[in-house]
Amino acid sequence: MAWIVLILSGVLESVWATALGRSDGLSRWPATIVFVVALVASMAGLAFAMRTLPTGTAYAVWVGIGASLTVVFAMATGAESATLLKVLFIAMIVAGVIGLKVAH
Repeated sequence: MAWIVLILSGVLESVWATALGRSDGLSRWPATIVFVVALVASMAGLAFAMRTLPTGTAYAVWVGIGASLTVVFAMATGAESATLLKVLFIAMIVAGVIGLKVAH
């Protein structure tokens, strides 16, 4: 259960990071509201997962999922260019996250 919550929290990290970028310094209310709600839910899920998972593993997985999805979303929407090297390095982050799950 902790792993499922952790993965969902990592997805929410991507949501709040993207919303923060779109909030224009927290001046656009819809994006700011999405940011705050996703941030609180993401942190709560991370805290829940850390009750049973080691802190370092949980945090690395949470950040890895959030960072990877944030970049992939930015590439998919055209906000960031997609290059072969970027895709390779994102794949390496994902492989690291999977490795942490397998090693746990």
